[in-house]
This record gives sequence, C-alpha cells and structure tokens, in this order.
Amino acid sequence: MRETAVPLGEPPVVTSVGFAVHGPAGHTDVFRLPDLWQLHLYRYEAGLTVAGTAHAIRPGRVSIVPPGAVCRYDYRGRSEHLYAHLRLPATGEPRTVPVVQDAGPELPTLSTLMHQAVAAWPSTPARAAAEIWTALWRVAHLAPAARGRQDATHPAVNTAIAHIEARLASPLTVPEIAKAAGLSHTHLTRVFRAATGSTVVAYIRQRRLARARHLLRESTLSISAIAAQVGIPDLQAFNKACRRDLGASPRVLRAAHRAAGPPTR
Repeated sequence: MRETAVPLGEPPVVTSVGFAVHGPAGHTDVFRLPDLWQLHLYRYEAGLTVAGTAHAIRPGRVSIVPPGAVCRYDYRGRSEHLYAHLRLPATGEPRTVPVVQDAGPELPTLSTLMHQAVAAWPSTPARAAAEIWTALWRVAHLAPAARGRQDATHPAVNTAIAHIEARLASPLTVPEIAKAAGLSHTHLTRVFRAATGSTVVAYIRQRRLARARHLLRESTLSISAIAAQVGIPDLQAFNKACRRDLGASPRVLRAAHRAAGPPTR
C-alpha cells in the first residue's frame, strides 16, 4: 500500500496520542489496528511494511495508515516516535495521501502540533483532536503529486486568495494581487483560472457578494456599513451588484431572510 484515501470532512475522534518507544524488547513488531487510523511522526531509521508494501522510515518522515492494514516494523535499536490513534468520520471527499512521506519544511509545524496534542490530551481531549485534525490536513497537502491531482493549485494562488480575503473592504487590482503573489499579471491570471475556474476579478466580486449576503442575513449592520465592509461603498453600485449577483436588492434580501425566521431543528 503506497497511498490511502483519508476522509477529513469532520474532526477526528482521537483515542490515544503520545510518544511510543520501540526496539528494546525486540527488533520486529507485526500488528494492525482493526478500527483505528495511525498517524506517526518519526525520529529514527527503520523499515515499515504496510499491507505488503515496503517503506523506508527516516527522521522527519510521517506516515498515515488506515484501519485494518497489517504493519510490520523492523527496528535498528531504540526507536521513538510521536503517534496518534484515531477514528475518522467518513464524510467529505477523501484526500489521497502517501502512506509514508517526508514532512519537509512542514516538520517543525507538524512536530509542534503533535506535541501540543500530547500536552492537551489528558485534560482537554477536544483540543488534542483539533491539533491532530490540523496536522492531518497539513499531511494531506505535503506531496506535490497529491496536490496536483486534488487541488491543481499553484502555491501563488493560495497567496493571492489570502491577500484578497484580507482586503475585501479595500480597492483591489490584479497587478497589486499579482505582486503580492510574486507573479506577473499574465501568469497569475493563467494559474488562478486553472485552479479556481474563475478570473481574479470575478473571484473578488463573488467573495464580496457572498460576504454581503451573509452580513445582510445574519447581522444588524446598516446596509451602508455592509457595502463599505465588502469594498463597494457606493450604495448605487452595491444595490446594482446585489440585484445582478444575488437576485434582489439588499433591503429585499434582508427582509426575506427575516420573514423566513430561524431554521427549525
């Protein structure tokens, strides 16, 4: 087994997290966890065979093994690693992840997350689960091949999106965003469309109107304040944008949501 499909749509249920020490009692362990996933961050060199496929363990590598897979570890002496055993609710689109891969530049962050999970585990299991969930998402995005299959996202696109999200209330231009992302205007336009299916300008408009719809429905902010917060301070332009993209004026959208009342449970 070289890859596994990891469902990350909901937080994991962590059943154990800590430091494992292997090797002193013997150089080989063969086992499986019938119902639990295994997340390991390694500090040593060893061999690992998962469901018949051999992998090399080295310091700085991370593994994620699905429930029921037979594991064989061949140690070279005392071997310590950080581990988490967990259940993953089968919701959301699974992420294809290598069973073993290098943590690379993410190693310090993954190490910190797992240490924080270990520290939180005895008294605050929910905090430990949150740390492990974050670690799992980072592991899922380590491999360039996996990223290419699942996200097709140029790293600069994430930088551009973060820049846009932080500045929706301000004037935004594509050249400014391209500069923040470290690309030319033309290059950003090309990779942004490949990753999102949208132009940069259309994405900005969509995100501004999505935030406006949320604030109109869920807040008591004035319409002029909402318009300013989403970077369309001219009320006439804001009204026009709402009618075009949301299907009604801001006042009608707000009134319709209030008339509908809170959702029933």
